[in-house]
Amino acid sequence: MDNISKYVVENKLSLGISYDGDGDRCLLTTEDGEVVDGDIILAIFAKYLKSIKKLNKDTVVATVMSNLGLNKFAKENSLNLEQTKVGDRYVLEEMLKNGYNLGGEQSGHIILLDYNPTGDGILTSIMMCLIMLKSRCSLSKLKEDIKIYPQALVSAKVQNSKKYEYDKDEEISKAIKKLEEEFENNGRVLIRASGTESLIRVMIEGEEQEYITRKAKEIAQLIEEKLK
Repeated sequence: MDNISKYVVENKLSLGISYDGDGDRCLLTTEDGEVVDGDIILAIFAKYLKSIKKLNKDTVVATVMSNLGLNKFAKENSLNLEQTKVGDRYVLEEMLKNGYNLGGEQSGHIILLDYNPTGDGILTSIMMCLIMLKSRCSLSKLKEDIKIYPQALVSAKVQNSKKYEYDKDEEISKAIKKLEEEFENNGRVLIRASGTESLIRVMIEGEEQEYITRKAKEIAQLIEEKLK
């Protein structure tokens, strides 16, 4: 992303588009070189589709790892935000189950169910170009409506047999609750066990990157000490 951001700025381009290896994910770069992730893309798509009355049930589907900024954006724009477990398959399941047509992940996995039942990076980039042309707005202008909060993600190494027991430990639960109360309305604490590794992921969102990183490391260290 650094290379394409630099290229866009140096050549005074309107947009940078990046795909992953198999093309099912897409991340974008503004004319100023700022990276636009899946949460911002979902916000822009949701607002546009709602404006033309094509957002089913005024709902967007994301995962629990999506940024708090997306949640606040949804509330401010009278949108419903449904969140699932991590994984695009869970997003798709929720969409199919309840008749929603927009969903995705922070990674740039965007599902536009009216066109395709899976993530499609090329489709995502075409839709963004369409919105930019229709609205006559730059990508940097479109993204102004959503505030993305800094995130800190730290992994705690634990015994595989204990990775689902973190919420049963009184000291861990107390530390998490205290942090949740501190960040109420201006941050978020998410703890989840990895589905494939002997790890517990500690994700914290808040106003200051340095502070939330320190707090995430403290919680992860406590979890490691109690569940080693």
